Formats: sequence, C-alpha cells, structure tokens
Amino acid sequence: MTDARPPKKPTKAELAAAVDLIVPDLVAPGLRVLFCGINPGLYTAAIGHHFGRPGNRFWPALHGAGFTPRLFAPWEERELLPLGIGITNMVERTTATAAELSPDEYVAGGQRLRRLVEAQPPRVVAFLGIGAYRTAFGRPKATLGLQDERLAGSALWVLPSPSGLNANHQLADLVSLLRALREWVDG
Repeated sequence: MTDARPPKKPTKAELAAAVDLIVPDLVAPGLRVLFCGINPGLYTAAIGHHFGRPGNRFWPALHGAGFTPRLFAPWEERELLPLGIGITNMVERTTATAAELSPDEYVAGGQRLRRLVEAQPPRVVAFLGIGAYRTAFGRPKATLGLQDERLAGSALWVLPSPSGLNANHQLADLVSLLRALREWVDG
C-alpha cells in the first residue's frame, strides 16, 4: 500500500504554468511492460503524475485488463514498479492536446525512447497512441497489436490512446486490447 496522497485539483493558473513542467519517467531495470504515452497533458503535468486527468481511461483499463490487483489512482503510480510496469512519454513537452506536437517532435521522441529502452530494456514497449507511433517510427501502415519490429531488443505493441479525447475506442475496447497484451506478456 502506498502513502501517496491525492493532489489538490490544479487551479487555472497552475494549469497554464504546467506547460513548463516535465513528468518524470517511471522506469526501473527488468520491467515486463513499459507503457509509452504520447505526451503529458496540462492536468497531468500540473499534478505530476502520469495519466492524471480524471477522464483518462488508462488506470481503469489497466486494472480491467488484469495488470493491477485493484484500480490505482495516478498518484499511486510508483506501485506499478513492483508489478514490472513502467510509464514514459514519447514526447516530454506538455501540451493541452497532442495535436500541438509536430512530426519532428515525434521523431525526436522516438529517438529519446530508443535511448531509454537501450539503457533499461523492458520485455515489451506498449505505445498508447497509434498515430504517435506511426509518425515517430515512420510506420504509416502500423496497426494495433504486436509489431513485427523490435525497439532496442524489446517487443513493440501498439494500443490506442486512453485519453478521454479519443472517442474511437471506448473503455471496453481498451480493456480488451490491454488484456491481449497482458496475456501475451504473461504467456
């Protein structure tokens, strides 16, 4: 059990100031899965915890897929490490939406991610955002699921973004796709 406490809801001024913040990677040697988001949103950066916005479906999907024994809150993210799960972002820069990112930022983010994975290779890197993956790695026809290529020796898995702004996939879809990943990792 964690002693982490829920952060207070950020003010409008704190949200505006969050564009200058970076959410640190949650990594450790020997991870089973390194989840890679697109980039931190303002709310996430303001509270300093991955997938922090209340409407984000990452935490419910992670639990629903069986990765966690209970529903974790963003401020409990460090409890993922003993489960062999880490979190990073493709692009470190905070924005209100991922649409503010340029293709060059995705490519540079892919290079940063490669260095991170080379230093501490997980069994699989799971991208949460198919468009970001396609752009960063020049794979315009990539589909969801396990990819044929590897990243610095780690398997690659592509999933939809869990952002509440992504209306293409509902929570049940995300749970199903993450469950397939968990079964592959555990199998």
